[in-house]
Amino acid sequence: MTRSTAEPLRTCIGCRRTAARSELLRLVRDPEGAQRVIVDPRRRLPGRGAWLHPDGACLKQAVKRRAFQRAFRGPVDATPVDDYFGD
Repeated sequence: MTRSTAEPLRTCIGCRRTAARSELLRLVRDPEGAQRVIVDPRRRLPGRGAWLHPDGACLKQAVKRRAFQRAFRGPVDATPVDDYFGD
């Protein structure tokens, strides 16, 4: 049975579980050219995105697994994402 109001599913780069897009934070490489990852709260910034649960445990898993480098296809600085969580 298909629902007509189905929301797109995305995979968290930390825990690797799928969830509705509205439950996850979209992360993008800084559009100003820096090699850092920023949170895109409006989900409108251009570029390749990655998705993460708004949970510190998922952030820690993503850092431990080097998921940011894989998702953005190269070395990036995830410090702004860590600052967003307030850690």
